[in-house]
Amino acid sequence: MSGFRLLKPADEPQPSRASASQNGTSATAASNGAGAVGTPAAARNQNPELRAQRDRLLQRFTVLQMDLGGAFYEMAIRDHVRLDVLTRKAAELQRVDAELAQVERMIELERTGVLGLCPNCEAPYGPGVQFCSQCGGSLQRTEVSA
Repeated sequence: MSGFRLLKPADEPQPSRASASQNGTSATAASNGAGAVGTPAAARNQNPELRAQRDRLLQRFTVLQMDLGGAFYEMAIRDHVRLDVLTRKAAELQRVDAELAQVERMIELERTGVLGLCPNCEAPYGPGVQFCSQCGGSLQRTEVSA
């Protein structure tokens, strides 16, 4: 055995600031837990469903990240690296990371009161704005006739 131990449900890792910053997401996502002492009022007023979904995704991301690292380590010490297995694990990790980023964007939009995101560059914009301040793209919705 290589010294790894199997995790029991009580031993499952908790999301941390380190894992949030490693996946490119905001470190505040991991620190704005529900009911946390000292949490700003804006964070407490967030949609509880979005917060719960973000927390689940962050925990899933952390577990998948550790699983990928552990799988690579085990393969490397045995000098038998299987890229197909690692690629599948990395693809799942990337899917969860993208979903987590989307949920965090929705939480941020809700927190700031932004009207929406630019369809070209995803920059936030407020009410009454016709053009994106970042890319200059039109923010007017065009109706497609049937």
